[in-house]
Amino acid sequence: MIPRYSRPEMVAIWEPQTRFRIWFEIEAHATEALGELGVVPKTAARALWDWWATNPEIDVAAIDAIEAVTKHDVIAFLTWVAEQVGDEARFMHQGMTSSDVLDNCLSVQLARASDLLLADLDKLLEVLKRRAFEHKLTPTIGRSHGIHAEPVTFGLKLAEAYAEFSRNKARLLAARADIATCAISGAVGTFANIDPRVEEHVAAKMGLSIEPVSTQIIPRDRHAMYFATLGVIGSSIERLAVEIRHLQRTEVLEAEEYFSPGQKGSSAMPHKRNPVLTENLTGLARMIRGYVTPALENVALWHERDISHSSVERYIGPDSTITLDFALARLTGVMDKLLVYPARMQKNLDRMGGLVHSQRVLLALTQAGVSREDSYRLVQRNAMKVWESDGELSLLELLKADPEVTLSDAELEDKFDLGYHFRQVDTIFERVFGKA
Repeated sequence: MIPRYSRPEMVAIWEPQTRFRIWFEIEAHATEALGELGVVPKTAARALWDWWATNPEIDVAAIDAIEAVTKHDVIAFLTWVAEQVGDEARFMHQGMTSSDVLDNCLSVQLARASDLLLADLDKLLEVLKRRAFEHKLTPTIGRSHGIHAEPVTFGLKLAEAYAEFSRNKARLLAARADIATCAISGAVGTFANIDPRVEEHVAAKMGLSIEPVSTQIIPRDRHAMYFATLGVIGSSIERLAVEIRHLQRTEVLEAEEYFSPGQKGSSAMPHKRNPVLTENLTGLARMIRGYVTPALENVALWHERDISHSSVERYIGPDSTITLDFALARLTGVMDKLLVYPARMQKNLDRMGGLVHSQRVLLALTQAGVSREDSYRLVQRNAMKVWESDGELSLLELLKADPEVTLSDAELEDKFDLGYHFRQVDTIFERVFGKA
């Protein structure tokens, strides 16, 4: 992943130093279990841990140099460790295959990445909740097909985003549990050359659950679900980003990204204030979703395993988690500093001459005994005059002047009460945020 869209804590999970340290822990814990079972001397694990205690750094360059000859990364790692530890290192990797190391390492890395992403989601949810209550009753126009529909509040828009990201948090918690599995079952998953108790020991030490049945690898449906979950979160990020981008358009301008002192919007036009952060989030979401299809295609491997999934996961593991981590942090910043313009929201609400109240008049006419078809015809006939005047005419005044409209002036005026639309805002907020 490129540094521009990376944050150090997430990047660190995927660095070679971290990967090799996890490999060492897996091998050492497995050797420890083998020693307890009497398969290897207990001194073997002790030698590994003693060396580890005084040599916390892994020489990545040295391992890479060995791999350049062996063309096998796990063998290169084992060779290097043996050179450091000495004779006792020969008991490492007894009955294990490379995937017993690689898959468990990936499980640990994805679990750790999930913990960072869950913390990101918590920060975003905190901001969305605060801003939702801030604008709980700030009137704005709801739009369907991009066209004025009926009034909503800006707080409801943010409450909707909060509910969506709450669902995403639940999805990620489930995906984390699903991916954090351990398999140390040998060359084809039969435990022919290694006791299942070794797997149990390593799983407990590494904070993983036990894979019920594996081949040479952990089944890739788990990984497919994990990366699909990241893709869904990416889509939710884009959904909110696109909303902000639309609201920032000059002819709308109901909200906009914070524009810092000294910031420049265009190299050519000094007046520009562009939604660059949310546009960037749209692009990042495309990348996150782009990793989902390769993960789905990794599910179908040949027999007990081939390595067609391996190169894919070396890309998508780091790139998807690093990108999503950055995107969530950026979205949190956007929403925290988002500039909201209630006066412009009200102006846009009023600009179409009261058309947003058309449904209330339609319903009132039907309740007064007019057929639905005639009620619709009467309201639409007057509404189209307002529409074609670009809001210069008033729907209320036209309806009052229409001899076929049987409602009194007072009854019509009542149907143009903006507050009527917000009577259930408290109910919705209670559903989303719980009782105060």
